[in-house]
Amino acid sequence: MNYALRSLGGRALSTGELRQKLRQRAELAGDVDPVLAKLKEAGYLNDRRYAESFAAARLENDGHGRGRVLRDLQVHRVAPKLAEEVVQGAFAGTDEVDLIEAYLNRKYRGKDLPVWLGEEKNLASAFRRLRYAGFSTGNSIRVLKRYAAKADDLEEAADSEAPAVEE
Repeated sequence: MNYALRSLGGRALSTGELRQKLRQRAELAGDVDPVLAKLKEAGYLNDRRYAESFAAARLENDGHGRGRVLRDLQVHRVAPKLAEEVVQGAFAGTDEVDLIEAYLNRKYRGKDLPVWLGEEKNLASAFRRLRYAGFSTGNSIRVLKRYAAKADDLEEAADSEAPAVEE
């Protein structure tokens, strides 16, 4: 219990993360679940609250897209259904195109975007960066088209990379 409280004092953890830490430390595997139950009962461990604050921080501070936030929550061992609900709520009032614009302006500040994105390698790099940041392919291409005429080629490349859907 002391180790669990010290771990939670360091930073917020999801139930899955704390369970993993406790299993590595505990002598008996059966000791872990009662500790987690006590922490939940006392209000120290709440996955919904953890996921909501995590998603809000990623959206407001880092400006990431919904895909990246969802992926990061799953890495932090938040249940997939809960993660999906929380991300849906966090991104409910946001416009992804505005997020992409802000992301590009922040990541490439000091660069003249139309000129810089005019080079094919820079355009491809920016597109990959947007996809890794969790933004949808369609909106990423839509925003990049504002800066570079070659952005149309990205759509064809993205379509060829996407797995074929079987009927």
